[in-house]
Amino acid sequence: MLIIVGAIVVIVTVMGGYVGNGGEIGVLIQPFEFLIILGAAAGGALIGNPRRVLSALLKSFGTLMRGSKRNKAGYLELLSLLYSLFRLAKTKGDLALESHVEKPEESSLFQKFPGFSSDHHVRDFLCDYLRLLTLGTHNAHEVEAIIDEEIDAHHHEATQVSDAVTNIADGLPALGIVAAVLGVIHTMGSITEPPEVLGHLIGGALVGTFSGVLFAYGFVGPIGRGLVAISEAETEYYKCIKSCLLAHMMGYAPQVSIEFGRKTLSPHVRPNFKEVEETVGNLAPD
Repeated sequence: MLIIVGAIVVIVTVMGGYVGNGGEIGVLIQPFEFLIILGAAAGGALIGNPRRVLSALLKSFGTLMRGSKRNKAGYLELLSLLYSLFRLAKTKGDLALESHVEKPEESSLFQKFPGFSSDHHVRDFLCDYLRLLTLGTHNAHEVEAIIDEEIDAHHHEATQVSDAVTNIADGLPALGIVAAVLGVIHTMGSITEPPEVLGHLIGGALVGTFSGVLFAYGFVGPIGRGLVAISEAETEYYKCIKSCLLAHMMGYAPQVSIEFGRKTLSPHVRPNFKEVEETVGNLAPD
């Protein structure tokens, strides 16, 4: 919703200021200038990105419209799930986790936390490392190195999409100049026309420069930064899981292990200690 509001604000303020100053809105409607700029930008994106990035780029707009799903409620659910898993492992041993991590979609424990379970990427991430525990892996430092590598790989893949959008934004002002130059070339071919005709042609050419800068800094650039923020929120979610897992592997009690993860969170999504304590205190025994 914010992206729509932001776009409306950009359009209304820019066009309102132009019209309010006496400008004619019709001069700004130059479809062929837009075709040159946006078409060249789309072509450059096709040239510079592999198919998987382009596919992810198309899907990312839906994600951007919804915004990051990593909020306080989601973290409370995550910490509650981890607490339940660690409590089970502490009371019955790590092997008790095996039935849950092998088929998490059928696990009665995971089904108590539908928000987490519906995201198969993070669910598989967690289950892979819990599976290592059931196989007897207890060296926290070795596991930490592996987790860091995987998180870096996730982050790199996510940032490829935002980088692609940012590269488009970086190129739009230059493509606007290309459109403007082509407009000037067209104008020079009509140099014998009266001043009012030349003025209209020159104005149309300058719309190319204006449009390229506006598209870059008013729309595409902010979209790229929005995608960066979402990918960083996803990375923070994985790092929270990592901190809790490592604390559990080092032998801490379940309440302490999830506290390690809670303290890594940004203030705007971090539930306080009392909220976590009350939430896990209300969990039914496994």
